[in-house]
Amino acid sequence: MSTQEDKKYFAYIVECKDGSLYTGFTTDLANRVRTHNEGKGAKYTKARRPVRLVYYEEFATKQLAMKREAAIKKLTHQQKQELINNR
Repeated sequence: MSTQEDKKYFAYIVECKDGSLYTGFTTDLANRVRTHNEGKGAKYTKARRPVRLVYYEEFATKQLAMKREAAIKKLTHQQKQELINNR
């Protein structure tokens, strides 16, 4: 059984079929990408499938992951590409 200390949180970026980027946060990257590709994820990605995971960062708390997600969302497309390319 997983305890709160064991739980990991991720801020992530997926690239959509049309080349656009979607940023989110989750506790299970593989499941979240699968959910996006099944059309059950975010409304944004539903019409832009398939998506592929291109970037993620791991955090110890939900708050930190959400804060990073918000910061990434404020970046321009070019800045996000640089983040992905410099990983």
